[in-house]
Amino acid sequence: MTTDDQPFPRSARRERITDPERIRALAHPVRIALLDHLGDVAEATATECAEALGESAASCSFHLRMLEKYGYIERAERRGREKPWRVKVADFDMRPDPEVPGSLLAVQAVASMGLESEFLRAMDWFARIDRENDEWVQATTFTRSSFWATAEELAQLSRDVQEITDRFAGRHTDPSKRPPGARYSRFFAVVNPEPEDEK
Repeated sequence: MTTDDQPFPRSARRERITDPERIRALAHPVRIALLDHLGDVAEATATECAEALGESAASCSFHLRMLEKYGYIERAERRGREKPWRVKVADFDMRPDPEVPGSLLAVQAVASMGLESEFLRAMDWFARIDRENDEWVQATTFTRSSFWATAEELAQLSRDVQEITDRFAGRHTDPSKRPPGARYSRFFAVVNPEPEDEK
């Protein structure tokens, strides 16, 4: 999960999260959607989040408080009587720690939810692609690769993939950095080894 709302590379502000309780706090579709929305708009109130997500304001308020409790978001500057929220951790790397019991199961739960969400989003795009201008159709890619690599090489590739969109940093909060004709776009990738054959 990442947002590009800062003018410097994500790698410089990425936070590694291994605490199982903090990871499990994201294992809820509304919380994932809230975090994504706040990354997209920079800040929003519970009511604004509810309108964007099609959820009740009460539900959004509850889940926003949970995200605050676990350090993902914080209160932004008040707007009159409104109390907006904003992302606190701009980019994070949830990775299990063998020294932290339960961290692997927590990552599995969040990863499964994230994979399903991104799969449905991508399926929705391809279902509507026949209504798009050819320029945007040609700009889209679905790519797969298979190769042999060591754990160290795969880890480096994972880091490279995490940083591949750094060139677009700052465009969320500063529209002047968006070239004419730019559209909000998504990037999703998984880097993993094939499971070893069980003997």
